[in-house]
Amino acid sequence: MSTVPEPVQVDLAQVRGRVLRDILRNPLGVTGGVLLLVVIAAALLAPWIAPYSPAEVHFDAPFQQPLTIGYALGTDDLGRDILSRLLHGARTSLQVGGLSVLLAIVIGTPLGLLAGFWPALDAIVSRLTDLMLAFPFLVLAVGLAAINGPSLTNAAIALGVAQIPTMIRVVRAETLRFKGKDFVLAARGLDASGPRILAQHILPNATSAIIVQATVIMPVAVIGEATLSFLGLGIQPPTPSLGVMLADAQQYLVRAPTAAIFPGLVILLICLGFNLFGDALRDALDPTTRR
Repeated sequence: MSTVPEPVQVDLAQVRGRVLRDILRNPLGVTGGVLLLVVIAAALLAPWIAPYSPAEVHFDAPFQQPLTIGYALGTDDLGRDILSRLLHGARTSLQVGGLSVLLAIVIGTPLGLLAGFWPALDAIVSRLTDLMLAFPFLVLAVGLAAINGPSLTNAAIALGVAQIPTMIRVVRAETLRFKGKDFVLAARGLDASGPRILAQHILPNATSAIIVQATVIMPVAVIGEATLSFLGLGIQPPTPSLGVMLADAQQYLVRAPTAAIFPGLVILLICLGFNLFGDALRDALDPTTRR
C-alpha cells in the first residue's frame, strides 16, 4: 500500500551554521546585529543598570545638560533622568513591537496558508486583506487604538492587527510558490490531507520568509508605538516610552533639544538595526541571492 512521503529531513545545525556564516560575511548585517544586541541587552537590563527610576523626579535639577554629574544624558522638565527613561522606554517599545509582530504571525500565517492552498478560501481572505490594506497602516492602527483605549496591550493589539494583511500576503505568496513543487504534488497524489501538506511540507519551507518579514515589520511596529504614544493613544504616563518622551519634549525644544534628540536617536538605532539585520538574514536564507 502506498504511503505519503515524509518531509525531507534537514540538518538544522548545518543550516544554522551556514546562515550564521553568511551573515558574518555581510558587514551591514554584522552592524545591524551589533546594534540590536546592544539595544536589546540595554532594554532587558534596564531595571538594574538605570541610575534612577524612570518616574523619579528631581525638582531641584530640571533641564540639566548632558554630561552633568549624576545625569549622564541630562534631565527633562521635571528633573527625570533621561538615560533611565531611555532604557525603560526602549524596553517598552521592544515589548510592544514584539507582541504586535507575534500577533501578526499567529493570525496572519494560518490565514495565508489557507488562502494560498484553497482557492475558495482565497477569494474571502484576499478580499478582507484588500479591505484592510485600503487603509494606511498608521490610520488603521490609530483608529483601533482610539476604539480600544490607550494602554500598552491595546497599542500592541492595534499595531499587530494592522500588520496582519502584510503577513497574510507574504505567507500566501510562499504557499502558492511551493504548492506546485514536486514534493507537494507527490504528497497530494498519494492522498495526503491538506492540513498535513500545509503543516509538514509548505509551512517549514515558508518559515524563512516569515522570519524575514518579522524583522521587516518590527521597526514599523516600533515607529507605530512611538506615534501612538506621541498622540496619547499608546503608553500612558508615568510609564516611560520613547513616544511619550518625544511628546513631553516638544514644548521645550529650544530650551532642551537633547530631551527630544535622544529618544529619536534610539528609535533610529532600533529601526536601523532591524533593517540591516533583516536584509542580511534575507540574503542568507534566500538561495537565489546567496552565492
